[in-house]
Amino acid sequence: MIVVDTNIIGYLYLSSERSEQAEKALLKDTEWVAPILWRSEFRNVLAQYIRKNILSFEDAVRIMDEATRLMEGREYEVASMDVLQLVKGSTCSAYDCEFVALAQALGVLLVTVDKQILREFPVDALSLDEFVSGERLRR
Repeated sequence: MIVVDTNIIGYLYLSSERSEQAEKALLKDTEWVAPILWRSEFRNVLAQYIRKNILSFEDAVRIMDEATRLMEGREYEVASMDVLQLVKGSTCSAYDCEFVALAQALGVLLVTVDKQILREFPVDALSLDEFVSGERLRR
């Protein structure tokens, strides 16, 4: 089991230079989990794609549905106290700290490409590159 942030989920469903890595990550560990917040963040990404005419409305709806099915039963509420404690000791946003808090609560790694999270939470976060290459697989 790994916590993935919204970027990793996005790379899996939206074509990018990191899409192949996201696919490899899913093959390596199929049990992806995330705070419920991922849905709002991902809808916001899809909204930007719709507005920039990168995706049609119908494609965005289909992608959201597929991503929701992938994460079904693997979404968690995160305790506000845990998030705020992380905010207090870092410069990361509360949104980012939700993912870190979930990783800590479950005792697993957060896989991300967010440099700030990687820098500020090196025990809890692992880069997508490192995860795919197998450099570190445990907290």
